[in-house]
Amino acid sequence: MSSCGLWNESLAIAEDYIGLCLTADPSEAPLPPSEAAATMRRMGRHAESLYEATFQNLVQTFVRGCWPDLCSGLRRVMQEMVSDGFLNWGRVVSVFAFTGVLARRLLEDNEEEETTTTTTKLRLDLSDWPQICRKLAETIADFLIEEKKEWMLENNGWEGFCKWCSSSSSRQSSQDAYLKTALLAAAGVGLAGLTFLLAR
Repeated sequence: MSSCGLWNESLAIAEDYIGLCLTADPSEAPLPPSEAAATMRRMGRHAESLYEATFQNLVQTFVRGCWPDLCSGLRRVMQEMVSDGFLNWGRVVSVFAFTGVLARRLLEDNEEEETTTTTTKLRLDLSDWPQICRKLAETIADFLIEEKKEWMLENNGWEGFCKWCSSSSSRQSSQDAYLKTALLAAAGVGLAGLTFLLAR
């Protein structure tokens, strides 16, 4: 697959996952655009359910440290997560899950009179909300293709992701181990000093 095709597929999966996270009733969400998008829905929500508190803490720290430049902050978080030179599908799932939680938290906070994540109101213009979500999705796609294209191709792109996420019971413990490792790495950055990292 060409770089352009892989970027478009990555964007579609990211937009679909963020859209799912913003849907009040996931059962009413539109059908996923591809098998990979459906798989990301399953794996991302699974990661959220396993590590909800970790994601909420990371999002709170993230918003405090990078508001209002969300996309640049998200890019730095992804770069930090692979600063050891290692990437796996568990870390990719973690990025999608984190971004979905972030988008949902921003929308919820904006609908409240006072935000729960910062001491000042976020003041999002909801007329721009689709564009905000699009930019977050583009940030993920840009990172995967501009900085990790070689890894994506070596791992057979999103087809490889679907194979890794095989639902057989023999793979489930391995998937959870990858997710746990990825999220612990993210938590180590986020909870110990993500605010400092994003403010640099």
